[in-house]
Amino acid sequence: MTQVSLTDVSAYLPGEPVPAAFFTEHPAAEDKLRDSPMFKVPPYRHHVAPDETNADMIERAVQPLIERHGRAEIRRVDVLLVHSQLPDQPFVGAGTEVARRLGLSPRWLIDVANAGCASFVHMLELARQILLSGDARTALVCNAQSAAGQLFTQSQVRGLSQAAIPGDGAGVGYVTTAGHAPVLGIESRHNADYAGDMTMVRDDGRKYWEEGDAQVRIGFTETGVANVLERGNRLVPHVVRDLCRRLDMDVTDIDCLITNQPNRTFLHNWRQALGVPAERHPDTFDRCGNLFGAAMPVTLDDAIRSKRIKEGDLVVLAGFAHAGDYAGAAAIRWGQGR
Repeated sequence: MTQVSLTDVSAYLPGEPVPAAFFTEHPAAEDKLRDSPMFKVPPYRHHVAPDETNADMIERAVQPLIERHGRAEIRRVDVLLVHSQLPDQPFVGAGTEVARRLGLSPRWLIDVANAGCASFVHMLELARQILLSGDARTALVCNAQSAAGQLFTQSQVRGLSQAAIPGDGAGVGYVTTAGHAPVLGIESRHNADYAGDMTMVRDDGRKYWEEGDAQVRIGFTETGVANVLERGNRLVPHVVRDLCRRLDMDVTDIDCLITNQPNRTFLHNWRQALGVPAERHPDTFDRCGNLFGAAMPVTLDDAIRSKRIKEGDLVVLAGFAHAGDYAGAAAIRWGQGR
């Protein structure tokens, strides 16, 4: 039977770290949500350069994979899946540009629009299913987040509590039919009841593409924030427990839990709910902020490089998206690919 592995992962962070003061000392830094546990400010984050695109970041994130596995091997990738939190252009995703930059001719090329902060798990599941079908042998799963240095630094948005939390970056997973880092199972939930609860708004009521002076921001309200906190606290532990149960494992068997990282409150509450000690739940929040979909591959790469993950460890990736419309978890028996 074909075995699908997350063989390797690599990441890229743009620019120099940007301190919290860039937002908190802004003249307009005053917002009624500032004290919410949803918006506790991380010390640092990274921002894309003004002309830096999602394709640029993914191209740079792939370079370590090329160095470790060879350019020819990466060019033979059969499946390319790309999620960009903030697309560079309307209508067109980053996938075809990434393929052009890397010299790929994939059999499957999909720009994934849904699953947000948990899209790495969602794309890993898609890649696994395609590879298990026998129609492909290797895949690149790519996450890029470029909203922090663009959307959240706008003059009317920079002073809001939501602006200081995100950071930019990219992470890439190399998925193969080799057997040394097997994906043991994936559990996912699409929660349609929460669809549309996370919105982009402008204070003048215009659509994001209509002419006007008001700038685009996320439509957070006090009620909406409370709902997201309640759902996120519940969804991630549930999907992790369900995954472990299906694999006939216990949560205590998890050697390393990698999640998305919206804020420190979620990170703490997920550990508490699952009984996972802090040393087994690494994150990059204080250095990178909320990396949205890129958080899982970036943090996984960081944990591998810092020797917090060793061969044979049970690694679980887990997270939720938007206001709770998706939650997913994946279990991997880490191998010797790195």
